[in-house]
Amino acid sequence: MLIADAQVHIWGANTPDRPWPAYGPGNEHRPVPFTEDDLLREMDAARVDRAVIVPPSWEGDRNDLALAAAKRHPDRFAVMGRFTIDQANRDQLPRWRDQPGMLGLRFVYRPEMTWLKDDSAEWLWEDCERLGLPVMIFAPGQLPGLARLAGNHPGLRLVLDHMELRRAKDADAFVDFDQLLKLALHPNVAVKATALPCYSSQPYPYRNIHGFIRRAFDEFGPRRFFWGTDLTRLPCTYRQAVTMFTEELPFLTSEAKEWVMGRGVCEWLGWKLPG
Repeated sequence: MLIADAQVHIWGANTPDRPWPAYGPGNEHRPVPFTEDDLLREMDAARVDRAVIVPPSWEGDRNDLALAAAKRHPDRFAVMGRFTIDQANRDQLPRWRDQPGMLGLRFVYRPEMTWLKDDSAEWLWEDCERLGLPVMIFAPGQLPGLARLAGNHPGLRLVLDHMELRRAKDADAFVDFDQLLKLALHPNVAVKATALPCYSSQPYPYRNIHGFIRRAFDEFGPRRFFWGTDLTRLPCTYRQAVTMFTEELPFLTSEAKEWVMGRGVCEWLGWKLPG
């Protein structure tokens, strides 16, 4: 069974040409860098075959480290890149996938943004739909806007990150869950079951959120429900993040696991399957 992680981050050292920005409520900085070599060691130990690298938001709209990793290890890494929503950058889109390892675009929606509430990025969604560029979006609390986007652009392949959960634990993280399930009615919408251990106060295997996982799986189906981790914020080992799905969720059949654990995200994003 191919195991492909739908989201991981890597980042570089704190250098004058790549300074770490302030991060967190105490104005802390990010800890030591987490490189492609660190990631490969973790993947090999956890028996993860490949991973989609999502460049971290704190570095701004930079994709260079992720693309360099994908170029060196095309069988292990691909990239959903960051893109500044500005019409001045529009001419980049037709050539976006010409960058080796680049599959599509990924956005994080912040409170000061408006593009899920108005038509300011309509040109972007039209171009992505026309060019076949898949888009990942993390926008907790913005499910009505995501539903509008999916309905207005039925040819746009959307992936909803971290099941659009709130930054909370247990039931508090799932306050919008019923709205999320309604988006399964749109066949162009898939969901990433990523970072889920972070949303439970219980220990591994986090049984109190298994019911939510099953409901999302039942609504989206195995081909639109993607396992992943957001490895660098996990409260458990990487291997436990794998076995939580492969060993602790009895409703997942062997065939379903093939899709959920890797094949589904690769086919959705257009990452050629091995062999």
